[in-house]
Amino acid sequence: MNNLPCGYFRDLQIIKEVFLPAFDELEDCLRMTAYIINKIQVNEHILDDPKYDNMFSVEEVNRLAASGMPFRDAYKKVGLDIENGRFVPDKEIRHTHEGSIGCLCNDRIRRLMDEVWDGFNFTKMAEAEDKLLGRK
Repeated sequence: MNNLPCGYFRDLQIIKEVFLPAFDELEDCLRMTAYIINKIQVNEHILDDPKYDNMFSVEEVNRLAASGMPFRDAYKKVGLDIENGRFVPDKEIRHTHEGSIGCLCNDRIRRLMDEVWDGFNFTKMAEAEDKLLGRK
Protein backbone atom coordinates (compact mmCIF):
# COMPACT_ATOMS: atom_id res chain seq x y z
CA MET A 1 0.00 0.00 0.00
CA ASN A 2 3.02 2.26 -0.45
CA ASN A 3 2.82 5.24 -2.77
CA LEU A 4 -0.97 5.26 -2.97
CA PRO A 5 -2.76 8.56 -3.44
CA CYS A 6 -4.45 9.96 -0.38
CA GLY A 7 -8.15 10.62 -0.17
CA TYR A 8 -10.74 8.74 -2.21
CA PHE A 9 -9.30 5.65 -3.84
CA ARG A 10 -11.73 2.99 -5.08
CA ASP A 11 -9.29 0.05 -5.01
CA LEU A 12 -8.80 0.44 -1.26
CA GLN A 13 -12.54 0.48 -0.73
CA ILE A 14 -12.91 -2.74 -2.69
CA ILE A 15 -10.11 -4.41 -0.71
CA LYS A 16 -11.70 -3.36 2.60
CA GLU A 17 -14.98 -5.06 1.64
CA VAL A 18 -13.19 -8.42 1.63
CA PHE A 19 -10.29 -7.80 3.96
CA LEU A 20 -11.94 -6.34 7.07
CA PRO A 21 -14.64 -9.04 7.53
CA ALA A 22 -11.84 -11.61 7.51
CA PHE A 23 -10.63 -10.19 10.83
CA ASP A 24 -14.06 -10.76 12.37
CA GLU A 25 -14.04 -14.35 11.13
CA LEU A 26 -10.52 -14.85 12.45
CA GLU A 27 -11.56 -13.48 15.84
CA ASP A 28 -14.52 -15.91 15.90
CA CYS A 29 -12.19 -18.79 15.03
CA LEU A 30 -9.79 -17.83 17.81
CA ARG A 31 -12.67 -17.64 20.32
CA MET A 32 -13.88 -21.09 19.27
CA THR A 33 -10.37 -22.50 19.52
CA ALA A 34 -9.90 -21.07 23.02
CA TYR A 35 -13.28 -22.47 24.08
CA ILE A 36 -12.48 -25.93 22.71
CA ILE A 37 -9.00 -26.05 24.22
CA ASN A 38 -10.39 -25.12 27.63
CA LYS A 39 -12.89 -28.01 27.39
CA ILE A 40 -10.39 -30.72 26.34
CA GLN A 41 -10.05 -33.56 28.81
CA VAL A 42 -7.24 -36.05 28.27
CA ASN A 43 -8.11 -39.69 28.90
CA GLU A 44 -4.77 -40.89 30.27
CA HIS A 45 -5.90 -44.52 30.51
CA ILE A 46 -7.45 -44.95 27.06
CA LEU A 47 -4.77 -47.43 26.00
CA ASP A 48 -5.81 -49.77 28.82
CA ASP A 49 -8.82 -50.70 26.67
CA PRO A 50 -8.01 -54.00 24.84
CA LYS A 51 -9.43 -52.63 21.56
CA TYR A 52 -6.20 -50.60 21.24
CA ASP A 53 -3.83 -53.56 21.76
CA ASN A 54 -3.16 -54.04 18.04
CA MET A 55 -1.79 -50.52 17.90
CA PHE A 56 1.32 -51.90 19.62
CA SER A 57 1.89 -54.52 16.91
CA VAL A 58 4.31 -52.26 15.04
CA GLU A 59 6.38 -51.93 18.22
CA GLU A 60 6.52 -55.70 18.52
CA VAL A 61 7.55 -56.13 14.88
CA ASN A 62 10.30 -53.52 15.35
CA ARG A 63 11.45 -55.17 18.60
CA LEU A 64 11.70 -58.59 16.96
CA ALA A 65 13.53 -57.16 13.93
CA ALA A 66 15.95 -55.25 16.18
CA SER A 67 16.70 -58.47 18.08
CA GLY A 68 17.80 -60.18 14.86
CA MET A 69 14.66 -61.70 13.33
CA PRO A 70 14.23 -60.76 9.65
CA PHE A 71 11.57 -58.06 9.33
CA ARG A 72 9.43 -60.17 6.99
CA ASP A 73 9.37 -63.03 9.51
CA ALA A 74 8.67 -60.67 12.42
CA TYR A 75 5.80 -59.08 10.49
CA LYS A 76 4.35 -62.48 9.65
CA LYS A 77 4.70 -63.77 13.23
CA VAL A 78 2.99 -60.76 14.78
CA GLY A 79 0.25 -60.88 12.14
CA LEU A 80 -0.44 -64.56 12.85
CA ASP A 81 -0.39 -63.92 16.61
CA ILE A 82 -3.03 -61.20 16.15
CA GLU A 83 -5.10 -63.41 13.87
CA ASN A 84 -5.02 -66.31 16.37
CA GLY A 85 -5.70 -64.08 19.40
CA ARG A 86 -2.25 -64.75 20.92
CA PHE A 87 -0.83 -61.24 20.58
CA VAL A 88 0.01 -59.74 23.96
CA PRO A 89 1.26 -56.17 23.55
CA ASP A 90 4.20 -54.75 25.44
CA LYS A 91 2.86 -51.29 26.25
CA GLU A 92 6.20 -49.97 27.50
CA ILE A 93 7.42 -47.77 24.67
CA ARG A 94 11.16 -47.20 24.47
CA HIS A 95 11.67 -44.92 21.47
CA THR A 96 15.02 -43.22 21.10
CA HIS A 97 14.82 -41.47 17.72
CA GLU A 98 14.46 -37.69 17.64
CA GLY A 99 10.88 -36.53 17.91
CA SER A 100 9.61 -39.79 19.38
CA ILE A 101 7.76 -40.07 22.68
CA GLY A 102 10.97 -41.08 24.43
CA CYS A 103 13.06 -38.34 22.84
CA LEU A 104 10.95 -35.25 22.15
CA CYS A 105 13.99 -32.91 21.99
CA ASN A 106 12.00 -30.20 23.75
CA ASP A 107 15.22 -28.57 24.99
CA ARG A 108 16.43 -28.08 21.41
CA ILE A 109 13.04 -26.86 20.25
CA ARG A 110 12.91 -24.39 23.16
CA ARG A 111 16.43 -23.14 22.34
CA LEU A 112 15.55 -22.60 18.66
CA MET A 113 12.29 -20.89 19.59
CA ASP A 114 14.13 -18.58 22.01
CA GLU A 115 16.65 -17.69 19.29
CA VAL A 116 13.85 -16.74 16.90
CA TRP A 117 11.98 -14.85 19.64
CA ASP A 118 15.12 -12.90 20.62
CA GLY A 119 15.59 -11.91 16.96
CA PHE A 120 12.42 -9.82 17.11
CA ASN A 121 13.93 -7.46 19.69
CA PHE A 122 10.66 -6.82 21.53
CA THR A 123 12.42 -4.94 24.34
CA LYS A 124 13.49 -2.18 21.96
CA MET A 125 9.92 -1.87 20.70
CA ALA A 126 8.51 -1.80 24.25
CA GLU A 127 11.01 0.89 25.27
CA ALA A 128 10.09 3.00 22.22
CA GLU A 129 6.40 2.57 23.01
CA ASP A 130 6.94 3.57 26.66
CA LYS A 131 8.90 6.62 25.60
CA LEU A 132 6.25 7.60 23.06
CA LEU A 133 3.44 7.25 25.58
CA GLY A 134 5.42 8.97 28.33
CA ARG A 135 5.49 5.95 30.65
CA LYS A 136 9.22 6.35 31.34
